[in-house]
Amino acid sequence: MGAALQRFHRTAGFAVPLALAVALFFVINVLIPGYANLNSLLSLLLLSSLLGIAAVGQTLTIVLGGFDLSIPAVIGLCNVLFSLLYGAGWSAVAAIVFILALATLIGLANGFACRYLQLNPLVVTLASGSIIFGAIWAGTHGEVAGSVPDWLVTMVSVIGKTGPIPLPGSVVLWVVVAAVILFLEQRTVLGRWIFAAGANPRAAELARVPMLFVWMSVYGISAFLAGVAGILLAGFSGAADPTVGAAYLFTTVAAVVVGGTPLTGGRGGYGRTIAGSLVVTELSTLLVGLGLDQAAQQIFLGFLIVALVALYGREPHVSMRV
Repeated sequence: MGAALQRFHRTAGFAVPLALAVALFFVINVLIPGYANLNSLLSLLLLSSLLGIAAVGQTLTIVLGGFDLSIPAVIGLCNVLFSLLYGAGWSAVAAIVFILALATLIGLANGFACRYLQLNPLVVTLASGSIIFGAIWAGTHGEVAGSVPDWLVTMVSVIGKTGPIPLPGSVVLWVVVAAVILFLEQRTVLGRWIFAAGANPRAAELARVPMLFVWMSVYGISAFLAGVAGILLAGFSGAADPTVGAAYLFTTVAAVVVGGTPLTGGRGGYGRTIAGSLVVTELSTLLVGLGLDQAAQQIFLGFLIVALVALYGREPHVSMRV
């Protein structure tokens, strides 16, 4: 009976968010007449791609047994920096390389502090996020200018295309990022180390998993892709916005949990977060269409998280079954 229950939990972790994404699409079409059209579908994919890219790091850090509260700050920093640097005459390529290198260094520092200094990831990433936000406001005094290239605006436009592919560039980029992350999780040594470290840190140490390297790599990836999301959001809004990442603290966690990755670490993965990103975006679209504000959206998302955790989040941690 216990083994059957465990198999149910594992199956539900994949099936529930996918089924929920499909069901929500039909519910939205019923409650918002005319929703089921090509532009609506492209809009769903576009918004999901921004969330999905930002949620990569949250997924990997949670699987590892950590957390990353600095994602909104890194998104805001990269958003502002790209607009300012490009507006100051930097080439888009030079600005992107500099910004993503800076974001990666922030992530590496977070991973180093968490593992080498043995500090709580919640405290480390909350502190680093606070430092970043403070630096943004100190440097800009709340007033930002700058500009973004036209190709970036097109990349995050519903009517944008990627060469012969009839999809916005951010959606195509999400597909590429998802493929790389899924390959990393399932086919690389680093991927196996991440799950091993999250499942049982002590056993992973005894198996000679380079824990410091793993933690720094995961947090580096998290900050790098948060930076990518920040740059994309600069094109989406057409201007710099230090607070643009604020919504992504709650929604990245929601996408991970709704997708079925438990907060205890060692299980789940980005494949589930893809479905979770679609669900969270659809639910937000539905609530906006019904006229509910941001606060009401968070209340509904909170109830959804509790319900789904109750459904498939009770399976014992991996370390308790080894």
